[in-house]
Amino acid sequence: MDTSKSGHWESRIPTLDRLGVKGLGEIDEIKVAKDWFSSFSSYVTAGNVEGVIGLFCDDSLWRDLLALTWDMRTFDGSSKIRTFLTDRIPSVHMQGFKLGEFVRLQKPFPDLTWIVGMFEFETGTGICSGVFRLVPTAEGPWKAYTMFTLLESFKGFPEKIGIHRDAQALTGRQWKEKREREVGFEENDPAVLIVGAGQSALQLAARLKFLDIPSLMIEKDARVGDVWRNRYDALSLHFPVWNDHMPYIPFPPTWPLYTPSLKMADWLESYATTLELNIWLSSTVVAATQDVDNKWNVRVQRKDGSERVFRVNHLVVATGLGDGIPNMPNIPNSNVFKGTVQPSSLYRRASDYQGHKVIVIGAGNAAHDVASDLAKAGNDVTMFQRSSTFVLNLDKGWKFLGGGMPRTLFSAYIKCVPLLALYCENGPPIDMADRLSNSMPHLLLEGGLAQRTAQAIINDQKEHLDKLAKSGFRINKGIKDAGILLQLKEKAGGHYFDTGGSQLIIDRKIKLKNDSQIKAYYPEGLEFEDGSKVKADAIICATGVGDMRNSIRRICGDDVANSCPPLLGVNEEGELNWYRPLSRPGLWMMVGSLQLNRFHSMYLALQIQGIEKKIIDSRY
Repeated sequence: MDTSKSGHWESRIPTLDRLGVKGLGEIDEIKVAKDWFSSFSSYVTAGNVEGVIGLFCDDSLWRDLLALTWDMRTFDGSSKIRTFLTDRIPSVHMQGFKLGEFVRLQKPFPDLTWIVGMFEFETGTGICSGVFRLVPTAEGPWKAYTMFTLLESFKGFPEKIGIHRDAQALTGRQWKEKREREVGFEENDPAVLIVGAGQSALQLAARLKFLDIPSLMIEKDARVGDVWRNRYDALSLHFPVWNDHMPYIPFPPTWPLYTPSLKMADWLESYATTLELNIWLSSTVVAATQDVDNKWNVRVQRKDGSERVFRVNHLVVATGLGDGIPNMPNIPNSNVFKGTVQPSSLYRRASDYQGHKVIVIGAGNAAHDVASDLAKAGNDVTMFQRSSTFVLNLDKGWKFLGGGMPRTLFSAYIKCVPLLALYCENGPPIDMADRLSNSMPHLLLEGGLAQRTAQAIINDQKEHLDKLAKSGFRINKGIKDAGILLQLKEKAGGHYFDTGGSQLIIDRKIKLKNDSQIKAYYPEGLEFEDGSKVKADAIICATGVGDMRNSIRRICGDDVANSCPPLLGVNEEGELNWYRPLSRPGLWMMVGSLQLNRFHSMYLALQIQGIEKKIIDSRY
């Protein structure tokens, strides 16, 4: 197994050995949690910061999502937590603490034990919740190792669902006229203009609608879901259905495990229609500029050539990774190649290449999907692997999650793949799963948990991965040996969720080339640095997309795009730059997986609501 790309990491897992705990004996987790929580809530209510700090380990982590900071922050260690609490407790007025029913003793590994509990509280302006993890200490009392606090809603501004929804009865004609006014925005401008109408945009628009913030999506395609209809026929979602539910309307229990692309396209269209979301189809955002008063002037061109300039407070770019612009490799002598070269985004079906020799450049999800589709149809296909790849067999993992899986290995799967954490057929309610999953600070995952659990999964899939490695395919353990965790956050690629492509490589139905880098095209194919050549009639580049800031660059210009922070990777606190304010007031980015967007769409919407209702005036 190739570990050349592995980075240095230092474990910070609160193991029993690190904590100096020799034996635990019987544990009454309910009593431990109640005693700790009683002290915690009393100290916070009294403003006793030192009392609170005494309940935490020295190297503990406190992650806050808008509740106390109006931002997404992680405070690493008791010193930083002390400063944070000293600054914020006097002004946010935490009160009304209530321990929830969810209190669990968990043993993710034989040398790691903690108690997880959920609770509710209020601040002066918000309804909030929290998740804590307590670990034993050598001195006796259990202390907090992680704390997660998050805003659920602003007081006085609840979601318009349930008893808060509009109860007015409308006739069919009244409803139609109402929708035409809402979508047309003829007499006013929306507060928020969203570029795109894919799943990211739809989930945010739904959240904004039920927080009573008017928004309009601008979609270049003729139908919602065309972004899926226009991809290759064999495409399906790589995450199982339990991970992919959208706000307000979950998938029905009859839904397939992996959603086919065309089925997903129709679902998105029905979602937009059912929730009555405002969309202009066959329309393009031409440009956007910002006034001195921070209003965004957004020029939109419609299918008939007419234009309108919207003046909005918030501009959200939700056009996907890299604006969908392929990241094509720069290979010398392209003019001499007699065949065709195209990005994987233009690939449709294997029958288009019948009888052709095809090279697929890349070894991630898209590359495997395309190569597998070609191989299954009997085409001559070679995969060129530029660098090693992290491979995870989700089919096997989800069979384990369904039952019959050893408890420790079940924990390994849950912790190693945080985007899948707790999402299975018999898992907790989706809102609870999202909160528990996001309560684990990135710095702790990166600091040992992800590495341990990635290794546990690799060990479990050793026989299959050994066969893959013997076929010549180069495998790694992910960035910093952390499995899928950092691959998704820092590269949005470099991995393969194995849905059968690996077996095709093992069986030599997909040929493999990875022993030398590409030198140049030659008339019949590709020549490599070691002098070898591979013939091809067609070359398909599954090499990802460009800089995520390209979307902003196209709409807002170079100055605005260049001033934005990098949109891949995490900051020093382990937080993503997505879903947070960018370089200019009112400029936002909405991107990511269905699971990420389901959760963070609410927190981006709450930030916009807080600004619109003049609740948020500064961030900590």
